[in-house]
Amino acid sequence: MKKVSIKDVAQKAGVSIASVSYVLNNKVDSRISKETVDKVKKAAEELGYRANNIAKSLKTQRTYTIGLVVADIANPYFSQIARIIENESKQKGYTLIIGSSDENVQKFEGLINMFCDRQVDGLIIAPVEGAEDCLQKMQKQNIPFVFIDRYLPKINADIVQVNNYAISFEVTQHLIAGGRKNLVLIAYDTLLQHLIERTNGFKDALIQNNLELSDNSVLYIDKDAIDEDVNRGFDFLFSDANTPDAIFFTSNKLAVSGLKKLMKLNVKIPQDVAVVAFDETEAYELFSVPLSFVRQPLSDIGKTAVRMLHNKIDDHLLPIDKVVLNAELHTAASSSPKQA
Repeated sequence: MKKVSIKDVAQKAGVSIASVSYVLNNKVDSRISKETVDKVKKAAEELGYRANNIAKSLKTQRTYTIGLVVADIANPYFSQIARIIENESKQKGYTLIIGSSDENVQKFEGLINMFCDRQVDGLIIAPVEGAEDCLQKMQKQNIPFVFIDRYLPKINADIVQVNNYAISFEVTQHLIAGGRKNLVLIAYDTLLQHLIERTNGFKDALIQNNLELSDNSVLYIDKDAIDEDVNRGFDFLFSDANTPDAIFFTSNKLAVSGLKKLMKLNVKIPQDVAVVAFDETEAYELFSVPLSFVRQPLSDIGKTAVRMLHNKIDDHLLPIDKVVLNAELHTAASSSPKQA
């Protein structure tokens, strides 16, 4: 059977081959009417047209694919980001391939190598600790990529991130303004800069409000032993009279683990302790008290990352772009002011 060509689609739709090319390659602008777009799409569907991607790639030296490496696809933050990036990539004519590194540098490097072997046009990456060598090799090969969520200070690359330090400072100020004096931050034991910025925002807010910053003010959690470390740490924190009256979790996974432990300890929220978490998750709905949390602008992060990468694919010589978007504190009953 003869393969359907764009010439066949143009004849059936009664439009030019150029118009068909614009429509099927998602390059429609004001020169192409909605009526023409509808005609082309209807003709292509009726004829069963399928693009010859191999011929297209040979002609343009592009594969029209983008790789996305997230840290943990099971985390609602990354799964939502992935969906947004997939939709936005499709709008720009790319197919998205997704991989999850699970915060493991060996798995991360394997994914990067796989994407490079598939000759993706570019990548959107949430990097892991220790990935500098791998990413430096990519830069030498002139493969464009954009960081999302986090970055590595030694790698000068395009990035879309949020105001981690400022929003953590704001959360801490909110808790202090509610009469909380003994605040504890639950944070990952990590070298990732965006998480360090969240910790620094918390610490600086305590210092500026003349509150004690002690060894017990930050509970560091191993990402591979979250429940074990949270259980052990909370047993210690709530073992004497000087218990926390406010807790700020720097991720949703830490928050869910911590909230479960607080329930086991019969700690009342917000009467005994105020709680704020970074990022959203449907799991919060399982707890009796509505939770205060930091909401990240997921749609803007995803759309901005795709736009930046698309521009870099078109012009590798564009200057490095570093975009900081504002996360927002969404307050609810869990961080209500302390009652006298």
